[in-house]
Amino acid sequence: MKTRILLLISFLSLTLSFAQVKISGKVTYKNKGVGEVNVTLKNTYDGATTDADGNFSFETSEKGTRTLTFTHPKYDDVERPVTLESPEVSVTAELKEQINEIDAVVVSAGSIEASDKKRATALLTPIDIYTTAGANGQISSALTYLPGVQKVGETEGLFIRGGTGTESKIFMDGSLINNYFSNSVPGIAGRDRFNTSLFKGNIFSSGGYSALYGQALSGALMLESVDLPDQSSYNIGISPIFLNAGFQKLSDNGSYSYGATLGYSNLKLMQEALNFNTSFTDAPEGLNSDFNFRIKTKSGGFFKYYGMYSANSLGVKTASLEPENDFSLVNLKGKNTYHNLSFRQKFGKYLLNTGASYSFNRSDLDFSTEKNDTETGNTNLLTDGNYINFKAVLERKINKISALRGGFELNRTDEKMSFGDFAEKDYKDLISSAFMETDLGFSNRFSAKIGVRAEHSSYLGKSNIAPRLALAYRLAKDWTASFAYGLFYQNPESKYINGPANLDFQKSQHYIFQFQRAADGRSLRFEAFYKKYDDLLKVKNLPFKDSQNQYVQTADNNNGYGYAKGLELFWRDKKTFKNIDYWLSYSFLDSKRDFMNYPFSLKPNFASEHTLSAVAKKFVTNWKTGFNLSYTYAKGRPYYDIASKNVNGEPEYYIRHEGRLKSFNALNFSLNYLPNLGKKDAKAFTILVLSVSNILGSKNVYGYNFSNSDGGARRSAVVPPVNTFVFVGVFISFGVDKTEDAINNNL
Repeated sequence: MKTRILLLISFLSLTLSFAQVKISGKVTYKNKGVGEVNVTLKNTYDGATTDADGNFSFETSEKGTRTLTFTHPKYDDVERPVTLESPEVSVTAELKEQINEIDAVVVSAGSIEASDKKRATALLTPIDIYTTAGANGQISSALTYLPGVQKVGETEGLFIRGGTGTESKIFMDGSLINNYFSNSVPGIAGRDRFNTSLFKGNIFSSGGYSALYGQALSGALMLESVDLPDQSSYNIGISPIFLNAGFQKLSDNGSYSYGATLGYSNLKLMQEALNFNTSFTDAPEGLNSDFNFRIKTKSGGFFKYYGMYSANSLGVKTASLEPENDFSLVNLKGKNTYHNLSFRQKFGKYLLNTGASYSFNRSDLDFSTEKNDTETGNTNLLTDGNYINFKAVLERKINKISALRGGFELNRTDEKMSFGDFAEKDYKDLISSAFMETDLGFSNRFSAKIGVRAEHSSYLGKSNIAPRLALAYRLAKDWTASFAYGLFYQNPESKYINGPANLDFQKSQHYIFQFQRAADGRSLRFEAFYKKYDDLLKVKNLPFKDSQNQYVQTADNNNGYGYAKGLELFWRDKKTFKNIDYWLSYSFLDSKRDFMNYPFSLKPNFASEHTLSAVAKKFVTNWKTGFNLSYTYAKGRPYYDIASKNVNGEPEYYIRHEGRLKSFNALNFSLNYLPNLGKKDAKAFTILVLSVSNILGSKNVYGYNFSNSDGGARRSAVVPPVNTFVFVGVFISFGVDKTEDAINNNL
């Protein structure tokens, strides 16, 4: 009996061994073996995993026609039919890369994006801006610590890669913001009107921006406002120079919210405490308020409204450069209101984004002179502007990383200006635009953005077509190369249009090359760019002067031209040193222009050849305190005293004096302390802020004003209102605790 059992077991074992089929083969991608691919016989437990060379082998007792599957997270699944009759079966499989939004390369030449979606490499989120020493909580000031943006202190605006401050535009939820900065007087820059905490993210483009935006020769800043808040809250801010309070109310079902803020500022106390360079006859004073609501519809749509009102005033007294006067005085009263309504809704495969905005701005400037305490002259410049913008964009996803979008935009301008008894003007223009753009994801390694924008100006009576192109290719795991090209058009500045002139669009061409590495909390960017300017505005003097004895200028023609080229480097590191976030940026700029009243091609007086910035932030968790430093160096800019002489009835311009300013230097420090106030479980957030700008007291100079008489023998320096500014404030929020967000931002 034992013998029979052993013979039966041996027979069964032999039968099973002959029934086993060996399946082997190789899995490749672009003729290279792929490891870690799961190879399984469908609907069985039989299978194997490929080795580093893509080889696999396993045995099965299955018979007949079966299906072999190949799966890997980065590649599309592949199935192969196999016939299991022979003792050995050989199978090969060629994989296709799986295209997805996470792994796909993104076109980034010329732009830096900061949002929740891009948190890993985000730059200049609201907390970033508030904790950047020297930025004073302003978005525009924080941007000067990025490559490509010039440090220009005497006037407002983003001066990008050799462009003027008016050649960059700022958008909110897709709609153009006219008069983003507060009204100002000559030599003193206006501040941001908009609260930084209003925005959850931004895309800053220093060139080569999307076809969805226009009327900017240099760059664009696209701001995205917050959606519904996480919960209701109340906040208050107190400092020696301002007081503000606000609230955000979220509905019980979380479908809508509304909120408002009110603030007042006055620099008089700080003027008495600090040694100001500027003699303010009336200290800068401001009143601002805003209201917002957000509604999420049952069908998934989203309405957002934001409205604001602001008013500011100041008076400045300076020593006159002309012998017939002792002093020159300027008084400003400004008013502004802005309203923005946006809506987005998904309809099947289509996403609709629409937005409309309206703004009104009044600048009332009063120029006067004084001799022996007696007023010797007075001139008033009053400007009223009404601006309407409407935009609609329809987008359709083609696949996971490809999309097609198109739309149109209307931008209406109506400005009225009166200049004392000399001149009045009524400027009206309607810029109609249509655009189309596509994102093409050819693979996870290669993508493109192709677009075109067409515009028509009713004032100029002319149209343009501007193509845009951007490419991106992943060179290695964390390395990406990008290229961007585009044509960009912009109307001449309306403030120089004081009479009939045969004008055209100003034009620039951008070429941008970028290499970028982003991984493990570190980001490295290198960009090279070239910009060519054509049809820039040229102006001439009108035969009358303002109260400061300066000729009023008017547009003459579009014969100006120029170029800008340079190299930029940016490095940010949040990993190497524990609880330390730092970044370094360097810009080299070579630029020349013949525009405005320049007698020939010159280096612009707002462009510095070398700019270096460093920002460092250290958060001490046990102390709940953040220590922030920033430093900026900019090589001295050129300055020119341009005068004119009458030749055959026309002004001919020449340079009376020229030179180079001293280099700009500023070391800034700020401290943010997050104390525990009240009960431990109370939802409250408090932050104490101490900020010192230009802590070493460097005496920076932005330019010079020259006398009109005596061949410009007398001059005065244009300097900051104060060399070193100290700010102390406390901000308290009730109903929400942002302590962890503030701490984690630095970890």
